[in-house]
Amino acid sequence: MSRQRILRFYLDDGMRQSAAAGQHNFIAKIAGVAQNAGYRVDYCQNSATERAKSAHRRGYSMFHMDGPLRDHALTIRRAYHYPFWAIEPSARRWEWRVARAEFPTQDVPRKAADRFYDFWRKRLFGSAPDCPTKEGFVYVPLQGRLLDHRSFQACSPLDMLRAVLRHDTDRQIVTTLHPKEQYSPDELSVLRHMAQTHPRLHVRTGEMQAMLQTCDYVVTQNSGVAFDGFFFAKPAVLFGQIDFHHIAANVADMGVEKAIRQGPLLVPDYAGYVHWFWQVMSINAGRADADQQIQAALSRAGWPM
Repeated sequence: MSRQRILRFYLDDGMRQSAAAGQHNFIAKIAGVAQNAGYRVDYCQNSATERAKSAHRRGYSMFHMDGPLRDHALTIRRAYHYPFWAIEPSARRWEWRVARAEFPTQDVPRKAADRFYDFWRKRLFGSAPDCPTKEGFVYVPLQGRLLDHRSFQACSPLDMLRAVLRHDTDRQIVTTLHPKEQYSPDELSVLRHMAQTHPRLHVRTGEMQAMLQTCDYVVTQNSGVAFDGFFFAKPAVLFGQIDFHHIAANVADMGVEKAIRQGPLLVPDYAGYVHWFWQVMSINAGRADADQQIQAALSRAGWPM
């Protein structure tokens, strides 16, 4: 028996009202594609109660950033900057289609990629990426849960810092706390003690653009800051799984010592990669063919279109 053609979006307040009014560009495009395929579209609260109900409701479900709770459910998430999006059966970026694909280094449309990359460098960062420098330090943007070693990580964030101090003995290490994270007293105490013990380690908050302009390379678990670093032609060393791993030095593949030794030497095709990641593998909601990209994503998920 065929499943009812009902698409329910589960969205936080603010986004839900905007989407229901047709004012959220990307969600409005998804809704339009679904309605053209005969779906009824509803907008539900993203509450624990409604999410639990979604597991038993007939039809199809879509969540913003949260993981789907059942078959016939998908998540939508911004691909780091507007208007680029992903529609995926998992909220874990390292499980996305782009993460599993191979970057076709020999098949880059050179002129289009360079033009695209140059446009988005200026659009996102103005003139800041025009003359990046390397001033002898490693930039380590921290995320949350500094003491925890989670399943997608090679080690905890603070052990990552220790590894950089151990294997890059020449450079200063500048690590930054995320301005929107709430850190525990234990986390901050351990970090402060590390900075007191290691004179090369400096702790700051924020300052992303200035750090990307002047660092030698970026080390992170899987922060999107490393993706932004590609616009400044800064190599990345990754201690965690993520979707933009293709042109970085990955600790999981290379080991810690080799990744930190070889990472700063990487000179990948940043323009070709950004073009492929966004214009080929993501959904550009600003493009005229966004509806076709959305329909293709829903079809890949097995939704009748």
